Amino acid sequence: MKLLLNREYWPNGTNGFITHNGVEVAKTIELPWKNNRRNESCIPEGVYGLEKRYSERYGWHLLVKGVKDRSGILFHPANDALKELKGCISPVTNHTGEGKGNFSRNATYLFRDMVYEALENGEEVKLEIFSDADLALNLAVTELLWTEEFI
Repeated sequence: MKLLLNREYWPNGTNGFITHNGVEVAKTIELPWKNNRRNESCIPEGVYGLEKRYSERYGWHLLVKGVKDRSGILFHPANDALKELKGCISPVTNHTGEGKGNFSRNATYLFRDMVYEALENGEEVKLEIFSDADLALNLAVTELLWTEEFI
């Protein structure tokens, strides 16, 4: 299964849309892009594997594998990226602002169950993260100009 996460970068958070075969399956929120700094930034664009994981804090959830210079990147519920995330990705039902959404727990469980079904059927699940130059502050265009003035 290949999932596509198309991001919109904003100074106060990153909003995204996950699609599978052209159909939106979830909206997402993340921290703003801050050069992949641990606990401050969303993860870099690229292709990552997803796997099942259990922890006392989040129960059963999804782990994003192979993130350069980062570990413990998860999919878990959160409605405000700046207050609740440290680099992880949170599915939400609706975007309500930059890096903000609502009904995250419901969206996270729906997304998790869809991915778990594919994994249990023996499928490898890949997440490709990218951005569209026509949406928000495109990372490829603005990274060199990205300064504290924008944030």
